[in-house]
Amino acid sequence: MSLSKLVLRSMKKNMRHYYLYFFALIFSVTLYFSFVTLQNNAEVLDTVDQSGTAKAGFAAATYMLYFIVLFFVLYANHLFMKRRSKEIGLYQLIGMTKGLIVRLLAIESILLFVGAIVLGMLAGFFSSRLFAMILLRVLEKEALVTMTFSTEALQQSIVVFAILLVIVLVQMAWMIYRVSLLSLFSASKQADERVKRFSPLQMVVGFLGLVFIAYGYYASTKLFDINSKGNLMLNMIIILATTIGGTFLVFRFSVAFIMNSIRLKKNGHLTARDVLALTPIMHRMKGNAKSLTLITVLTGVSLGFTTLAYISYYSSESSAYSQVPGDYVLLEDKGQEFLKKLEENNIAFDKRDYRLQSVSASFTQLLSESQQNEDNPLFGLDGIIYIIPLSDYQQLVPEASVSDNDVILTNYGGYMAEMFPLEKGRDVVVTPRGPEGTKEEMLHVKEVRHESIISGTVTSGPGGPIFIVPDALFEKLAAHDVPDMWQNQTTINLKNKSDLALAEKLYMQSNGENFIQSYEEERKGNIELLGIIIFTAAFLGLAFLMTTGSILYFKQMSEAEEERGSYTILRKIGFAEKDIMKGIYMKQAFNFGVPLIIGLLHSYFAVKSGWFLFGSELTTPLWIAMSCYIALYAIFAVLSVGYYKKVIRESL
Repeated sequence: MSLSKLVLRSMKKNMRHYYLYFFALIFSVTLYFSFVTLQNNAEVLDTVDQSGTAKAGFAAATYMLYFIVLFFVLYANHLFMKRRSKEIGLYQLIGMTKGLIVRLLAIESILLFVGAIVLGMLAGFFSSRLFAMILLRVLEKEALVTMTFSTEALQQSIVVFAILLVIVLVQMAWMIYRVSLLSLFSASKQADERVKRFSPLQMVVGFLGLVFIAYGYYASTKLFDINSKGNLMLNMIIILATTIGGTFLVFRFSVAFIMNSIRLKKNGHLTARDVLALTPIMHRMKGNAKSLTLITVLTGVSLGFTTLAYISYYSSESSAYSQVPGDYVLLEDKGQEFLKKLEENNIAFDKRDYRLQSVSASFTQLLSESQQNEDNPLFGLDGIIYIIPLSDYQQLVPEASVSDNDVILTNYGGYMAEMFPLEKGRDVVVTPRGPEGTKEEMLHVKEVRHESIISGTVTSGPGGPIFIVPDALFEKLAAHDVPDMWQNQTTINLKNKSDLALAEKLYMQSNGENFIQSYEEERKGNIELLGIIIFTAAFLGLAFLMTTGSILYFKQMSEAEEERGSYTILRKIGFAEKDIMKGIYMKQAFNFGVPLIIGLLHSYFAVKSGWFLFGSELTTPLWIAMSCYIALYAIFAVLSVGYYKKVIRESL
C-alpha cells in the first residue's frame, strides 16, 4: 500500500476523533484572520478613532490569540498522539521505520492544517465584516462596512500558522523518536502522574490545598485595603502562588480523597453508578491534576479579564455622570449663548445653579480610627474641599436639612470611596482660603452621600467630596475667598431626551470654551476608549473558553475509548444503557463542573478584589460573563455525554 493511500485511510479512520479539534482550529484561524483583517482595514480604523489605539489594540489581541492557539494545538496534538500510541506501535511492529511514521503523520498534520487554514481564512474573510459591524455597534458608530480582502492579513496569517505547523511537526517527531516500542502500547493509559495508594499524609496535604485557596481568597479581599501591610506586588504574587498551588493540591488529593472516602463507606456494595462515577473521578482527578489545574487557572484568568473589561464598558455611563452630573454643565456663568440657542429651538430644560466655595481641610479627620495610620495615603493630607449652600442643594434634594455647623458630605464616589471610605459623625476643621490668620471653623459630618452633583473639573477628578453647609455658614466662609477659584456651576437637564440630538449639535457649535461640558460627549468618549477593550476581551475570552472546553472534551473522548471494554462487560452482564448513563452523568458533572466552579470562584474573588478600579458596576457584568461561561461549558459537557452514549451503544 502506498504512503498516500495509507494517509487517506488513516485520516478517514481518525476523523471522528479529530472533528472537534478540526473545528476548533478553523475557529481559531477565523478569529485570528478576522483580527488581522480589522487591523489592516483603514476604513474601519478611521471610523473607530484617529489616534491609532485601535490598531495597536488589534495587534496586541492577535499576538495573544496566537499564543492561545499555540497552546491549544500543542496540547491537543499531545493528547491525540497519546491516543494513537497503539497505532504507532503497530506500524513499527509491521516493519515501518520511525522516519516513515513521522512522514505519515506529518502529511496528515499538513493536510489537516492546510484544510483548517483555508477554511478558516475563508470564514474569516466573510466574518470580518460581521466583526467590524459588532465593533461599530459596541462603539456606537455609524459607518458603511464593506468586505475588503487584505493581502497583508493573508501573508501574516500564512507566516504565523506555518510557524505553528513547524512547531507541531517538531513536537510530533520528538514524541515518536524519544519513546520505546513497549511504552507506546501503554501511553494512552498513562495519566499526568502515577496514582498511588492513599495515606494520612495525602489527606493532610489535600486539606492544606483547601486552606491555601481559602487564604488566597481572603488575601484578595484585603489586597487594596489601606490597613493591609506589605508590598502590593509581593502580596499579589503570594495570592497567585497560594491559589494556584492550592488548586493543584485539591485536584491531586482532596477530590480523590473525598471520592475514596465515599467509596469506602459503602463497604464494597457499589452500584453501577458508583463504579462508573466514583472510581473514575477519584483516579482521573488525581492522575490529571496538572492539566486540570492549568484548565481551571486559564478559565479563571480569562473570565476575570473578560469581566473586568465588561465592568469598564458597562460603567461608562456612571463614570461619565460622575464627571458631568447632568446633560450639560456650565462653569463660571459661561455658556449663556448655548442656553439661548436651546430656548430658540424650543428645547425645554431644567436648570440648577450651584454656588461654590473652596476651603482647606484635613482628610485625616474624616477617616475612621482604624484608618488613621501612616500607611493611609490620606493620613496627614490637607487639601481643598468645595462647599455649597444648603438652599442650592435643596434644588436636587428638597428634604435635605442641616443647621449650625452640621454638614452633609456628598459627591464622594468611585474607587476613592471604595479604598478610602469617609465616615459620618466625624468632626473636621476647615479654614477659608484667604489671608493668613483666617479663623478656622469646626464642622460636624452629619451624613455621607454619594450622588454626583458637582463636575469632576471642579473637584479635580470624578468623585471628589464636597460639603453641603447651612447658608449662613456658607456666606461666612465665602467672605474670605481668594480669586481665580471656581465660583459657580449650572447644571442643565433636558426635559425630553428626544431633543438630545439637536442639543448636541448646538453644543458642538457653542463649545468654543472649556467651560461647557456634555454628558453625552463624555459617555461617548468613555465608550470609544473602552469599546476596543471589551471587543478584544470578549473574543479572546471566547478563544480561551474554546481552548479549555475542547481540551476537556478531548480528554473525555480518550477516557471513553479506554473504558469501552468496561462498558462491554457491563452490557453483557445485563446492565441497560440508562443504568450506565447515570454514572456517566455524574462523572461528566464532576469533570466539567469542578474545574468550572473553581475557575468561577477564582475569577470572582480576583474581580471582587479590585473591580472598583475599573468601574462602578459589578453585579450585572459579573453575572452576564459567568452565565456565558457556564452555558458554553454546558455545551461541551452535553457533547461529551453524547460521545459516551455513542461508545456505550457500540460496546455491545
